[in-house]
Amino acid sequence: MTPKAKFTTCLWFDKGEARKAAEFYASILPDTHLGPPHKAVSDYPGGHEGDELTVEFTLLGQSFLGLNGGPNFKPNEAVSFVVLTDDQEETDRLWDAITKNGGEESMCGWCKDRWGFSWQITPRVLIDLTTEGGERAKRAFQAMMTMKKIDIAKIEAAAKGETADA
Repeated sequence: MTPKAKFTTCLWFDKGEARKAAEFYASILPDTHLGPPHKAVSDYPGGHEGDELTVEFTLLGQSFLGLNGGPNFKPNEAVSFVVLTDDQEETDRLWDAITKNGGEESMCGWCKDRWGFSWQITPRVLIDLTTEGGERAKRAFQAMMTMKKIDIAKIEAAAKGETADA
């Protein structure tokens, strides 16, 4: 971990996968980059001197440490990454990058990447509409509940009490 960082999140990956994940995230997210690897200084149970133990990286400016810990622990939905998007193009780009690279779709804007980490690809307009209260919020929420990837036009139409053209 960078000596300047006071707080970072460590993500557990199977051996050899942390750098692959960090490189993938850097390819799809702005303000995302890889830092230096940290290699084992000697042999250890299950590994050898020189093996990459961890890799530092940022996702959208947030500090992370990828640990090549092995198959012992798997991610689950109790922790997810929420990415707020500004338009349908950005929503589609991120959703497709994650789900079409070995990931899987889920409901209500949730998906998983190929390493098992959960993502919420959430248009800002969805948050705005569902938190304003009243009937518009209820209709937008009900529309969201029927979707996998969020369709902004359908959410906005539902808020107005209309049906979006396909």
